Amino acid sequence: MSTSTHDPVGSPHSFDYYYRPGMPLRPWPERSTESHELWDASRSRFIEPMVPRERLASPSPLIDLVADHQWQGDELMDEVVHAFRRIGMAEGRRMLELALDNGIDAVVDPPPELERLVASLDNPPAWHDPERWERGRQLWISVSFAGKTGMAVMDALATFVGNDVSTATGTTRRFINDYQRRMFETYTWFWNVTRASAMDRYSPVFKDTVKVRLMHSQVRAGLRRSWKPESFDRDGCPISCTAMLMGAISFGVLPMLVDQGHGRKYSQSDLDDAWIYWAHIAYVFGVSEDVIPTTANDAIEVLNHFLPYTGGPTEATAEMSGAAAANLSDEGGRLSLKGRSMVGPLLGMMAYFGGEPAVRALIATTPVHDISIARWVRLIGVVARFNVRMNRITDALPFEDARLRRRALRGDRFWRVNVLTSRAAAARQGILGTPYDHHDATPSTPVGCPIH
Repeated sequence: MSTSTHDPVGSPHSFDYYYRPGMPLRPWPERSTESHELWDASRSRFIEPMVPRERLASPSPLIDLVADHQWQGDELMDEVVHAFRRIGMAEGRRMLELALDNGIDAVVDPPPELERLVASLDNPPAWHDPERWERGRQLWISVSFAGKTGMAVMDALATFVGNDVSTATGTTRRFINDYQRRMFETYTWFWNVTRASAMDRYSPVFKDTVKVRLMHSQVRAGLRRSWKPESFDRDGCPISCTAMLMGAISFGVLPMLVDQGHGRKYSQSDLDDAWIYWAHIAYVFGVSEDVIPTTANDAIEVLNHFLPYTGGPTEATAEMSGAAAANLSDEGGRLSLKGRSMVGPLLGMMAYFGGEPAVRALIATTPVHDISIARWVRLIGVVARFNVRMNRITDALPFEDARLRRRALRGDRFWRVNVLTSRAAAARQGILGTPYDHHDATPSTPVGCPIH
């Protein structure tokens, strides 16, 4: 049995290992059985209607395997982080950068952990098809602004409210202490992976994706050193393989499901190609190949089954939402003019796509906890339906392939707008690039100390 390499604190937990075929499947972590009601609104509205009826009654075996992988992270990169602690992070990063730019043969005496990682990057799964990937990229970009907004809302709610992500981001305090860098990096990566040839082996975007993957493993190692042993027992592995998979599925299929929930139609092959586009990104990002669905139906089934187990809210939810609310308040803690103009529409949009229970959990400890948002929810619904309807009309026009190619020339417009906005805000704080290297010291965080 391969045991984990993240140097956990205390005695190893009996579930603290990487799965191998034939092993007993591990049960849900305790936190995964909580707060279903927060996530049921969006699931029942956009996702469940797309799950075949027989899958609802008898889920596929993949469901249990995905549950099992809440106890493990990214095996290959976790081992690389362990090796870099051994040889020194500066030397390790130099080797990684060289291998990403020129291949592993360009590295003198690379550690075997790095060799295994690069071998997996050089040999994508058999289901990866570059032509389908490109077709899926174009289809995904063609999703309406409303569909992308629904996906972004669910990502934000999972980040701030859901147990897995809010615990990690709350502990690292990135959203509190380094908000502009965090958002600039995030938006830049999301826009870049929507560009043509983004996942070609030697593209700059491929390299950045692996560097973000390294950051996740660095944070995971630091959290395991900082957490008390009972945290793993309750919550499973921080930034788990399952959490990363759920993020990829949410990004990959939820925008199209939101569109379909508003009357737009996609063929099965359209859904499958769009998912294959994101499935390959998930593989490069560090999701274990054995849990990556290879069809849209399988991906939607996983999303439907696991979204209600997102959990939360956590202690970090209150801290992060409080910090966000502070940006909209005056010195006396009252909403500023800017805050009053923004908070109603923003929360109404989040409630329309994500459900009011999750939004109420987000703002429960803030000054706006009792704000009325019903009229904003209705207004957002009108705008969303109109936006998708315009896309439905466009779908009926001739020359669809040419339109898809033209629209995808510069990547996704939704994320491009976010990048332009966040780049300006980051530049005002002297943040001009996205090196994805600020967690290099995190794996060595002293036991019991918070990560900053």
